Amino acid sequence: MFFDNVDDVAKIASKSGTSIFVIPDNLPVTIKNAILLAPEQKSIITIDQIREVLKIINNKQQKDQFVIIRPADKLGDAAANAILKNLEEPVDKIHFVLITENISSILPTVLSRASIYFLKDDKKLDAGLSVDDKTKELAKRLLAAKASELVDLADEITKNKGGSRAYALNIVGAAIEILYKSYFLTSKAVFLNKLPKFLALYDAINRNGHIKLQILAHLC
Repeated sequence: MFFDNVDDVAKIASKSGTSIFVIPDNLPVTIKNAILLAPEQKSIITIDQIREVLKIINNKQQKDQFVIIRPADKLGDAAANAILKNLEEPVDKIHFVLITENISSILPTVLSRASIYFLKDDKKLDAGLSVDDKTKELAKRLLAAKASELVDLADEITKNKGGSRAYALNIVGAAIEILYKSYFLTSKAVFLNKLPKFLALYDAINRNGHIKLQILAHLC
C-alpha cells in the first residue's frame, strides 16, 4: 500500500501490530511515546538491544506504545529471530514500526509478519534491484518457471561455488522483492498470490533445509 505523508506514519501504524514503512533515510519520522532502536555495535541492531526493549514492552501498557526500528535493514539475523514472535503477535497496545529505504535487505521472515507501506514520492520502486545481473536473471526465471523446468533451475542454483545457501537466499530474496514491487506498481493480485510460496521457501532454506528439495517442494 501507499501513503502520502510521513506525518501519517503513527496513525497508520496504530492500526496494526507490525508495519514496515519504505521511506528515504534522510526523511525524519516523529512519533510520540516511542522507543527507538538504532544500530549501536558493528553497525547493526543487536540481540541485546532487542532483549532490553522486550523487557520494557512485556509490561502491560495503558496507552499505545510504538517501537521504532530504523533503519530496519540493520536488524541483525539473531536480533530479527529474537523478535519474530513479538512481530507476529505483539502485546496489546504495542506497535512495531520498521522503517527502511532498502526493503530487499529485510528478512522475508520479517516481511511476512508486517503490513508494508511505500511513501508515494519515493522513487525506489522504479529503481533496479540491489543485486547483480545474474542473481536478477535467476530470480526472474524462478518466478516464471514451470514445474518441468524447476529441476534444472534448482541444479543451476545449487552448483554455485561461492556458498550455495547464501546464493540461493539472495536469489529467492530478489524474487520476493520483484513480487512486492510488481504488486505495488500494478495492484495485480497475481504477484501477491505468489508471495506466500516464496516467503515459505526463503524460510525453509534459511533453516538449513535441502535447497534443491525445498525449491521443488514449494514451487512445483
